[in-house]
Amino acid sequence: MPLSEKLREDLVRISKECYDRGFVSGVGGNISARISPTEVLIKPTGLRLKDLTPQSLLLVDLNGKVLEGTGRPSEEIRFHLGIYKVRQDADAVLHIHSPAATAFAVVGKKLPPITAQAAKLLGKIPLVDFAPSGSEKLAKLVVKAFKNTKVKAVLLRGHGSVVIGKNLLEAFNNADLLEETAKTALLAFQLERPNKILKYRLEDEAE
Repeated sequence: MPLSEKLREDLVRISKECYDRGFVSGVGGNISARISPTEVLIKPTGLRLKDLTPQSLLLVDLNGKVLEGTGRPSEEIRFHLGIYKVRQDADAVLHIHSPAATAFAVVGKKLPPITAQAAKLLGKIPLVDFAPSGSEKLAKLVVKAFKNTKVKAVLLRGHGSVVIGKNLLEAFNNADLLEETAKTALLAFQLERPNKILKYRLEDEAE
C-alpha cells in the first residue's frame, strides 16, 4: 500500500477512536498529519471525526492552500501548520476536547504531570491564554508554546487541548495519557491538597 494511502487510513482510524473514546463530540476537534516536508493531510471543517473517510481528507501545503479534496480545511489550520513549521519532530497534531483535561482548561488551572508516566512522557503541560477559536491570535499562542521542543501537549484556556506526536499513534497515545493524567489529578486532589501531592512528586524525583 502506498504511504499516502496508509496515512489516510491511519488518520481516519485515529479520528474514529478519538470520537469513540469521547475525546470530541459533534463536529468538534480536528486532526492532521504531515505527509511530506511540504504537505499535510487535515480534516475538513464541518465534518465529525467519526464520519471521516480517506477520500474526505484534504491535502494542503504549509501555506494552507488546498491541493487535493473538496471543502475548507479545519478552522484551526493556522496552528496545525504553524506547529509543523516549528517542530520538525512532529508529524501529527490532534486538537481535542477530552472532558477531564478540558475541565482544567476551562477553569484556567495548569495540569501538573503528577504520575511518573506523565512526567516522563509528557513533561510540562503549558496553559495557553484564551483566544477565539480559529483566530490568528490563538494560532500564535499555540505555536509559541510548541517552540519549546520538550512540549508535547498544551491546554487551551476555556477550550480544550492540542497534542503532538512523531506519528499519529504517538499523538493519540499522548492525548490518551493527557486525559488519564487529568482524571487522576481530579481524583487525587479530592483526597489530598495539590501542593502536598506535588511536594511528594518532587521528593520522589530527587531520590
